[in-house]
Amino acid sequence: MDSHTASSIEHVGCAIADLHTTRVLSLDAGGRILDWISWQDAACLYVRDAVAWTLGEPCLTLHGGFRRETGEQSLLALHPIVASRGQCHSSAIDPSPALSNAALFARDRYLCLYCGRHCSRNELTRDHVAPLSRGGRDVWENVVSACLACNLRKGGRTPQQAGMPLLAVPYKPSWVEHLILSNRNILADQMEFLVHHLPRNRRPAA
Repeated sequence: MDSHTASSIEHVGCAIADLHTTRVLSLDAGGRILDWISWQDAACLYVRDAVAWTLGEPCLTLHGGFRRETGEQSLLALHPIVASRGQCHSSAIDPSPALSNAALFARDRYLCLYCGRHCSRNELTRDHVAPLSRGGRDVWENVVSACLACNLRKGGRTPQQAGMPLLAVPYKPSWVEHLILSNRNILADQMEFLVHHLPRNRRPAA
């Protein structure tokens, strides 16, 4: 991972749990990382007794109805990392993150990789390093975030031909990197768990 990649992961904030923004990290029973799920989906796992094990201190407490016998209100404490019962997929290949503009801009930290300007999502475009008209492909390793001005200036040329060197080399994120980059409200327990599952040569410096 280049320094631009490590920095993008280091700058993801570890937020305090909030009902409207918190997502739970879902694993299978063998510990394989699956995806982010909503607190509603996590609550369904608890209610169906489909939780195999959890990690981290409870991050959300849901308040239910009142028991007729005692008058006590039912409470459900959700953990930040939840493994569900069922078939394990430890030998399965990690999914490849789908290439989308939202995922691309997150990978590149909303920077134009030609001029370095920080842009809003509406100001960024997907640029093909090797232009499609010259045989370039629409794949992670051939696309970067570019502001509209730089995209128009580069046109149908390569960065070398346009005299516009890239600030970072485009790459395909691993599934774990994709999960980190796709969630701006990662809790501390979740971040610690995910970072330890990054490929060793892609872990950000401590």
